[in-house]
Amino acid sequence: MNLEQELGQWGPEPLADRSGPPSLDESRRYCRHLARSHYENFIVVGLFTPPRLRPAFEAVYGYCRWADDLGDETGDRDRSERLLAWWSQQLDDLYRHDAPAPRHPVFVALAPVVREFEIPQRPFADLVSAFVQDQHVTRYDTRAGLVDYCRRSADPVGELVLRLFRAASPANLAMSASICTGLQLANFWQDVSRDLAIGRIYVPAEDMARHGVTEADFRTAPASPAFRRMLAEEVAWTQSLFDQGKPLTTALPGRFGLALRLFHAGGVATLDAIEGQNYDVLTRRPRIGKMMRAKLMARAFADSLRHRGG
Repeated sequence: MNLEQELGQWGPEPLADRSGPPSLDESRRYCRHLARSHYENFIVVGLFTPPRLRPAFEAVYGYCRWADDLGDETGDRDRSERLLAWWSQQLDDLYRHDAPAPRHPVFVALAPVVREFEIPQRPFADLVSAFVQDQHVTRYDTRAGLVDYCRRSADPVGELVLRLFRAASPANLAMSASICTGLQLANFWQDVSRDLAIGRIYVPAEDMARHGVTEADFRTAPASPAFRRMLAEEVAWTQSLFDQGKPLTTALPGRFGLALRLFHAGGVATLDAIEGQNYDVLTRRPRIGKMMRAKLMARAFADSLRHRGG
């Protein structure tokens, strides 16, 4: 998605000048285009989503894509905050009974989804709050603070998917949150150097202090023994979250269960890759190779057949 191009057509000023909103069919086509223009998300929508649910998934994806890009792609933190406030206001209007009908295609497509699946406002709002936080928070003092960020930046996606599958029981939501937070943390530990390059450190300061690690250690490759011990601890913590969420991967049937098994297995494989290079993520970024990805896919399909047979 080219954000500037999209803002030129669907940003605050163009929307104010439009004579009326796009139709529901036009809005759904717009969201479908967004989903299909991003390879990694198209795989999820196309391969694992039943056809009857695809318009709902694409509308939810459109909301998440816009919110994410408004937070990350403007190159100007003040502008990002203004645009995120605009996006948040449209969300508020969507849930207000006395508000005018939505005019942005994402919200036109999202409105019937929210009604049909009785989706609360909170997970949508939490995502925006996390993207706003990204504009001015680049360090975390405690694990509790980092987990709260993940609760709003990652966990809502799992909740929204569960609600579309009408599987959002309290137990399932708790396990989904463990997996989503685990995936977010695994990505942080994998991308320490990339995050540092844009001024962010996600390892909590309390953990750095406990191991005697400073920010200077993040800039020195190969990783020091203290850095490796610290990251080993973060990986073990993240693995415990994946363990807590694992029962969800076999509790849900069909394509959704298969997708969950793949996401879970991919997160665990990322942690294994970090451990495999002795927690030195500074010399090179840990990656899951094509052969390992194929094995994960085959294992997930085998698990699906086994659970179906059982």
